[in-house]
Amino acid sequence: MNHSDNTNANPAVSGTIIAPSILAADFGHLAEQVRGVADAGADWIHLDVMDGHFVPNISFGAPIIAALRPVTDLPFDCHLMIAPAEPFLADFAKAGADRIIVHVEATQHLDRALQMITDLGCTAGVAINPATPIDTVSHVLDRVDLVLLMTVNPGFGGQSFLHSVLPKITAMRAMIGDRDIRIEVDGGINADTAKLALAAGADTLVAGSAIFSGRSDQWAGHITALRG
Repeated sequence: MNHSDNTNANPAVSGTIIAPSILAADFGHLAEQVRGVADAGADWIHLDVMDGHFVPNISFGAPIIAALRPVTDLPFDCHLMIAPAEPFLADFAKAGADRIIVHVEATQHLDRALQMITDLGCTAGVAINPATPIDTVSHVLDRVDLVLLMTVNPGFGGQSFLHSVLPKITAMRAMIGDRDIRIEVDGGINADTAKLALAAGADTLVAGSAIFSGRSDQWAGHITALRG
């Protein structure tokens, strides 16, 4: 499923990774907006899939991802906020996801779900909600190349960053140790909170309105500001 040399984007890819969330894009011009952030210097495209069950919102599914796949070669970072995720993993892999991230809270069989993702030819990530202890993923760290720490309660864009997650980022970095695993943060990320998250140990930033606000010719500046 790899579409770019940046696809794995583990710590072997140096520096901060910026992954614009298309949830904040103009859905009436979605392909144009994805192409625009790619041209503005984004590293990945972050795809927030919500089912209205695991989280109180519905976003989009595999057909939208498949329609966007020809638009850019940037890696598709597919964040599944759905329960159960397992019956749909093959659909998202076929649609063109490079990484598929599942929530520890959304499955009773996390290890199996991560193995399924790998078997489908994608890289696997695991996500943790703000109130979930990081110990819940300690047993699967050897199966993933990314841990996503939610810095808002998932379901809607535009929420304020939860500063209480900062110690969790630092603790997760210590738990990961020397493994090639990135720490991604998602929620309330702007130029100010990005600095806090990076200082705590994150290296991959998902941002929506902080990037897509304003004119498209401003997006490159927004992305640069997030890198710190």
